[in-house]
Amino acid sequence: MSDSPASFAQVLAVPQFRRLWVAHVLSVVGDQLARVALTVLVYERTNSAGLTALTYALTYLPDFVGGAALAGLADRFPRRTVMVSTDLARAALVAVMAVPGMPLLAQATLLFAVQAAASPFASARQSVLADMLPGDQLTAGLALVSMTSQASFAIGFGAGAALVAEFGTSAALLVDVVTFVVSAAIIRLGIQLYRPAAVAGTRGAEAGPPVPGYWATVRAGWAVVAGDARLRTLLAVACCSGFYAVPEGLAVPFGDQLGGGTASVGWLLAANPVGTVLGMIALRFLGPQRRLALLGPMAIGSSLILLPTGWAPGLAVTVVLWTLSGVLSAHDIVAQSTYVRLAPAESRGQAIGVAVAGLRAAQGLAIVAAGLLAQFANAAAIVGAAAAAGTVVTAVAVHRWRRAVSASPEPLTP
Repeated sequence: MSDSPASFAQVLAVPQFRRLWVAHVLSVVGDQLARVALTVLVYERTNSAGLTALTYALTYLPDFVGGAALAGLADRFPRRTVMVSTDLARAALVAVMAVPGMPLLAQATLLFAVQAAASPFASARQSVLADMLPGDQLTAGLALVSMTSQASFAIGFGAGAALVAEFGTSAALLVDVVTFVVSAAIIRLGIQLYRPAAVAGTRGAEAGPPVPGYWATVRAGWAVVAGDARLRTLLAVACCSGFYAVPEGLAVPFGDQLGGGTASVGWLLAANPVGTVLGMIALRFLGPQRRLALLGPMAIGSSLILLPTGWAPGLAVTVVLWTLSGVLSAHDIVAQSTYVRLAPAESRGQAIGVAVAGLRAAQGLAIVAAGLLAQFANAAAIVGAAAAAGTVVTAVAVHRWRRAVSASPEPLTP
């Protein structure tokens, strides 16, 4: 098998990938617009920074609660249908959110549903990409999707804040509705109908098989992951991202501790996404085998590099360290593509759903825990402690991943 890396140009030359990529960008921007609009609305109505931060943190919850169950829909129905349906469902939910005078609790509930619908969409998209892009092109495609997600997050934040400031929350949400509708149209008209492999006990994708209960679906998804030591330990490595996600949740108090004010927060929040994009670009110059070999060291380094920030070394040094952590966190794209390849095709959606739920739980709980600890200790100390714990835990997870790979009778092809 060739160890030459696939290029972004190669995957962009695939017409269906280009369309799916554009639809993905629109969906991510739409998600961010909804989040920003609601958090701005919460702050305007409550004037509480704490409640505003909590509202944003809770947007991680739907992936945790619904990810493992709803993502399995991508294995039971045509994956194109799942993506189109979830986009249209989110458009309808956001349209209701845009109704003037809608109570805050109702809007928060609707946003929860919008975020929950993102799980089956993401699972179906990842599953389709595995069918659409062969070999290392899958890694290149996932990297491009992830990089544009980072850019879309920034666009969503900036555009959301600007739209809310200029036209109000309702207008921003209506723009959000349009992004989802356009995404659905692109997928419906431009993407081939990818049917999942037959699932035992179903009547076939087109016939609309019965959907099992929540816990039955969760157990089925977990059984897929737990039954394969490589999937199980690779997911453990990926979930260690919760440790180096802590700085994101403490950027505001960290900036205040450094004496940089509001301006410093922007630099701190931008550091990790910028580093992640740079890391993904750098990885594209390496062959698949070399990237796979670097997965473990980069995972450990993502937390290790943050240790000096425990001493609050100053804004410039902190931004550099957080950016380097982002560069090293680009290993996640290698973990993603490897995980998708290892997951059995007939239950790939469920396996991806378990991964999404696990990652969101790890990141969300880490940020919430850090926020609670910030009531008793300074932000720098908490980031330093998270970095130390993350280094140790990730090293253990990487060791177990390597043992699982070496013990497997099947060679691991990147």
